[in-house]
Amino acid sequence: MTQPHTRQSILAYLQELGIKAETFDHPPIFTVADGEEHWRGIPGTHCKNLFLKDAKGQMWLVSCPIARKVDLKTLPDRIGSARISFGSADRLRATLFIEPGSVTPFALANDSDKKVICVLDKAMMGDPLLAFHPLENTATTVLPPDGLLAFLKATGHAPKLVSL
Repeated sequence: MTQPHTRQSILAYLQELGIKAETFDHPPIFTVADGEEHWRGIPGTHCKNLFLKDAKGQMWLVSCPIARKVDLKTLPDRIGSARISFGSADRLRATLFIEPGSVTPFALANDSDKKVICVLDKAMMGDPLLAFHPLENTATTVLPPDGLLAFLKATGHAPKLVSL
């Protein structure tokens, strides 16, 4: 891989792919509670993103609406993996080149070795707009689900659509 993507290069990549997206700046968001305060006025289904690792070492990025509860005990059966836990901050930095608190499907553009499997909540894909951080937690980028799918296809990360 060359240089890891940055917020600016990811937004430029979305534009290059012809994906309509709008980005909103805000103070840093580290928790859903922070987000609820700063997301006012930003459209779309705001998503949480979990960087996970299973017992066999496979890494996963799971995206779903912030209100969705993800049960790590039942998730492996739904996604076809072994026992699952959160990936370490060091593994996140080494694999996706982002910091904790900035996990996003956009970071899969940095996974040129295709080490991470993307899982998207099937229900949210019917929403008109989805909202994710653009590699940093000081902004939110909003795009339609088909734009997210086009982005993931371009990065070589065909997502698993799963009912979470």
